[in-house]
Order: sequence, then C-alpha cells, then structure tokens
Amino acid sequence: MLILDQIKVGGKLLEYRNKSGLSQAEAAERAGISDRTYADAERGTSNMRMDTLLKICRAFNITPNDILTEDDSSDYTEDELRNALSSCSVSEQKAALQLLGVYIDSLNKK
Repeated sequence: MLILDQIKVGGKLLEYRNKSGLSQAEAAERAGISDRTYADAERGTSNMRMDTLLKICRAFNITPNDILTEDDSSDYTEDELRNALSSCSVSEQKAALQLLGVYIDSLNKK
C-alpha cells in the first residue's frame, strides 16, 4: 500500500538511517543534499521532491518502494488502477504515468 502520510515516510527514512548507523548530517552528505532538506524529509515537515527521494534512496541503497510503501494484504488489480486513473484529468493521468515510469526505472536500477 502506498504511504501518503509524510510523517510515516519520514519515519521510514529514520529507520533506514538508523540501520545504516548514520547521523542526519552523514545521511544528507551521502545523498548530496543539505542537512536541512534531509532533516525536513525525515520529520515529514515538507513535501519531498522526487529527485530528493531518489538521492536518499541511492544513499541508503534502497528503492522508493522501500520508503513509499508498506505491507498490505490487498494488491491493486489492473481494473483498480484503471479506475483510479479514469477519475483523473488527462494532465493528471500523464503526470501519474510519468511518476510511475520514474518509479519503475528506479526499481530496475537497484
């Protein structure tokens, strides 16, 4: 299941940082972002840009899937995905497909 709550995403970042044994400053340096940007992402106090998420994932050697999802017993079916997209405008559908493409590419690079 996709996590939409920024605070939950931040909590997952904290878990991976702790597993890595890094300070926030060290995690930020590894990711090539500012200390403040990393700290805000981990606290869930700002909207994280996609490129920032990808940098953090590379720093921890994980995929966005590891950060943005949590286990859920129900999987989306193709029909559910189609229905979700059909309720969106054409521009929203294009944006969703672009994000999906970036996400799938990041999974394939791991």
